[in-house]
Amino acid sequence: MTAASPDESPRIRVLVADDQALVRRGMTLMLAVEPDIEVVGQACDGAEAVEMAQQLLPDVVLMDLHMPRMGGVAATRAITLSLPRTHVLVLTTLDAEETVFEAIRAGAHAYLLKDATEEELLETVRAVHRGESRLTPQIARKVMDQFRRLAPLPEGPPGDAALSPAVTPQPVQAAAQTKAQSVMTEPLTDKEEKILQCITEGKSNRQIANAVFLAEGTVKNYVSRIMEKLHANTRTELAVMSVRQRRGD
Repeated sequence: MTAASPDESPRIRVLVADDQALVRRGMTLMLAVEPDIEVVGQACDGAEAVEMAQQLLPDVVLMDLHMPRMGGVAATRAITLSLPRTHVLVLTTLDAEETVFEAIRAGAHAYLLKDATEEELLETVRAVHRGESRLTPQIARKVMDQFRRLAPLPEGPPGDAALSPAVTPQPVQAAAQTKAQSVMTEPLTDKEEKILQCITEGKSNRQIANAVFLAEGTVKNYVSRIMEKLHANTRTELAVMSVRQRRGD
C-alpha cells in the first residue's frame, strides 16, 4: 500500500474482526475506499484478533462480540490491556444490557450496532481514533437507564445491617461502585473538574476545547490525565464513575 506523503496525515490503521467472511469483506471494502483509512488485516475470531493486533499494531479494531475460540469482550480486554494506543470499536448485533457494560468495562471506546449507517460507522472510526467515545442511541439509552438505577437508595431504619434481596446491587452496579470508590493518586484540579463535567455531558474534545478555551490537543492531554487519576479505561467509564461520585454512591 502507498505510504502517506509528508504533507498528508498518516492513515488510520484498522483491523476488522468478525467471524462472518461476508461481513469482514464488506467492512473492508467500505473502509478501504476512504482516503484516510487503511485496513491492515482481517481476523475471523477473537483469538486471531488479539494475535493480529499485537503483530500489526492497528489504531482501531472493529470488534464483533459473538465469535468462536475467544469472544469479542475477552479479545477487547486483552487488546486494551496490552496495546493502550489501540482503540476498540465494538460493532455487533448484540444489545443486551449485560453485554454492553461488559464491553465497556473491557475497554471498548465505542459501541455500535450493525444497523448503523455507513456514515455513522466511518465517523465513529475517526472519533475513536481521536480518543473519543461513541454510543448508538439505543446503547446510550441503556447507559442513561443504568445511571438512573445507580441513584442512591432511601436509607432504611437505623440498625438495618443489610439490603433486602430486592435491592441488592447487581454485578454491573457493584463493579462500578468499587471502581468509583477507588482512591485517586491526586485530586482533580479545577480545570480538570470542568473538563470531567463536559465529558459527563457527552461532549467531544473539540466541543470541550471551545467550552474551556483551550486547544483541542491540550484537552486531549487533560482527558488522559483525568483517566489516569481516576483509573478509568475509557471516557464512557469515566462518565459513569463521575455520575456515581457526584451522587455520593
